[in-house]
Amino acid sequence: MQDILINWTPQETRVAVVENGAVQELHLERALERGLVGNIYLGKVVRVLPGMQSAFVDIGLERAAFLHVADLFGARGEPGNGNTPPLPIEKQVFEGQTLTVQVIKDPIGTKGARLSTQISIAGRLLVFLPQDRHIGISQRIGSHELREQLRARVQALASLADAGGAQAGGGFILRTNAEDASDAELADDIAYLRKTWAAIRERGFAQPPGTLLHQDLTLAERVLRDLTNEHTQTIRIDSRLQYEHLVAFGRAYTPGAVDKLQHYQGERPVFDLYNVDDEIARALARRVDLKSGGYLIIDQTEALTTVDVNTGGYVGARNFDDTIFKTNLEAAGAIARQLRLRNLGGIIIVDFIDMAREEHQAAVLAEFRKQLARDRTKVTVGGFTQLGLVEMTRKRTRESLAHMLCEPCPTCDGRGQVKTARSVCYDILREILREARQFDPKEFRVVAHATVVEMLLDEESPHLAGLSEFIGKPISLSAEPSMNPEQYDIVLM
Repeated sequence: MQDILINWTPQETRVAVVENGAVQELHLERALERGLVGNIYLGKVVRVLPGMQSAFVDIGLERAAFLHVADLFGARGEPGNGNTPPLPIEKQVFEGQTLTVQVIKDPIGTKGARLSTQISIAGRLLVFLPQDRHIGISQRIGSHELREQLRARVQALASLADAGGAQAGGGFILRTNAEDASDAELADDIAYLRKTWAAIRERGFAQPPGTLLHQDLTLAERVLRDLTNEHTQTIRIDSRLQYEHLVAFGRAYTPGAVDKLQHYQGERPVFDLYNVDDEIARALARRVDLKSGGYLIIDQTEALTTVDVNTGGYVGARNFDDTIFKTNLEAAGAIARQLRLRNLGGIIIVDFIDMAREEHQAAVLAEFRKQLARDRTKVTVGGFTQLGLVEMTRKRTRESLAHMLCEPCPTCDGRGQVKTARSVCYDILREILREARQFDPKEFRVVAHATVVEMLLDEESPHLAGLSEFIGKPISLSAEPSMNPEQYDIVLM
């Protein structure tokens, strides 16, 4: 069973999904940094790159967005990434062309947003595909018989709406929570989605390129639409205004979730109920301790994320193989949870402790896949490689938790280490010698961090005095508290 906590302020919304007392997911949305995925824009093609089979599209953001040929809807009314190879992009779009596009990936780092012309609009039970006639079913609905029944029901309801003449056409994908929906609920969702698309098209005809035509729901609203299910016991929110808004929204779109909504009025902050702020702090750390005494080391780089498993102080099993096996089993669950908490995506390499027995490897891999199956984000896991590593990918549509909450250290610029004071001292001595060969001041004054100045006055004083004698100029020192340990200035007096 799960509980959902919503901490709302005008500038930021934070959501924690708690299962059996442990935080499993964290979601964050800031008013000034709201994600763009799902937004629909009227864009203008500014550049076509045949060599990359892509185009750059201006949608009114700081950086032009990226559109690949695979994300174009084909001229024959079929998705460009279907079985038939798509036409070259230069035969489908041209510079200056106006396109209705949807963001499928937020800008990340130096990369602009990724776009698609295959529009989809998510409702409570269905996803509407305005350009398609296909009826799809969520893969999580496993029964073949049920899938066919649902497909036939939606097809019939869509045809009935078409006969009525109101916003006809389009295809649908049934979401998981449509499994037990009534015909009336499905019909309401169909009508709502078609009405939304009609409004988007109408705005598109009247607005200039670069205009936002449709914005996805807020994080608090998406909690009711996407995160709430039959396992959800309560949804507690600490804002009266937002509670009333969610009740109204829920009655219109997610009636089953309204009874689970609670306005939290406790004296303690709502996140203190399950120590969520402490969990956020731990999710930003490089090291994650396991209950057995082992630990994980998680390093996130531009290209991939690495997870290293270590036994640490765990020596509780009967023999070495069992110790490694039990540590890896515990790590499998911890890693899956950390990927959700930190929202890590892209290529992920997991270095479990080497296991000699193949049955141990198979059991750890099975446990890892079982824990990852709980993830709402698409995950693909390979087996153990020849080097004993597990390679996997997790779909990345937005920034990780660390990238949202943190920035590179201004002292080390993200390296995680700085030069020693002695190394900086020797840099300074070399720089003085270099400048003494080019200039002829009366004196050299060194301005540096206090630890560097202290070392030059103490352990490195003979070298400083020797250099002063060699160049025939006095060298004075000045400590500057505002400088970082690697910074220094040499002033010619």
